Amino acid sequence: MTEKALVMPQEIIENKIFLVRSKKVMFDRDLAVLYGVTTGNLNKAVNRNRERFPDDFMFQLTKEEADSL
Repeated sequence: MTEKALVMPQEIIENKIFLVRSKKVMFDRDLAVLYGVTTGNLNKAVNRNRERFPDDFMFQLTKEEADSL
């Protein structure tokens, strides 16, 4: 195999998980880095395949929520 698998240490991933609205979440920018894609392309892929995700998979933060993080 010519491709190298990248392994991200567990503690780095754990530090990217936040509690918002009593749910554990990761921001799109952090997921994009994890998957090696741009944030825009990640969001486009999710929107193109909405039927594959639960209804509460993705939500927009309010300004207050974003400011508090």
